[in-house]
Amino acid sequence: MKKSSKVFQGNPDFNKSAFLNWRVDKNDPIGNLISIGQGFIKSSKFTLELCIKDNHEKIGDELIFPILTNLNHGIELYFKALIWTLNLIQSNEEKFPKTHNLYHLMNKSLESIEAVDGKEALENFTSTSASLLDYINEINETIKTNSKSNNNDFSRYPFSIKFENHFYLNTYENVEIDMINLLEIISNIEAILDDRVNYFYYHRLLE
Repeated sequence: MKKSSKVFQGNPDFNKSAFLNWRVDKNDPIGNLISIGQGFIKSSKFTLELCIKDNHEKIGDELIFPILTNLNHGIELYFKALIWTLNLIQSNEEKFPKTHNLYHLMNKSLESIEAVDGKEALENFTSTSASLLDYINEINETIKTNSKSNNNDFSRYPFSIKFENHFYLNTYENVEIDMINLLEIISNIEAILDDRVNYFYYHRLLE
């Protein structure tokens, strides 16, 4: 039996190796959240672009689950980086809520921005981040979630932690995703999070 090739090693061709520790730093946990979050969002965007380019075999029906999972996890990491940053600006030792619930993390982020910079800054953030907030609100309305809900795993598992089917399995109607609209939203979310979170972390906290 042939021995399997190792994964955790470099490829002889430098350009065919991926480096786990080139974009992260052991002394920069918040920066690491931002960097890894960026990777998750980019992976969802690139995969979606491939599906849009060639979906004649309906590969999008399979890949939409990891596309949404990677997008949502990337957003989660950015929110947690933002909340942690805003806590440090306020000399608060708390890091971030231990939840995967994007709706809860969004609201906590908005509360923290207002606490740090006031109502005008909050209004500016909600205005410039409309695509992000609308996307999360749409998820919240679709999966009928709350801060204690387990429905946030709808793209990772076909059922909740209680083994209850998620919304797309409880109907005879087609449950569809507009991939063109989603790609536009991902592009907007990527730009919004990169700009706003980097601003608070690199310019407000570190400077």
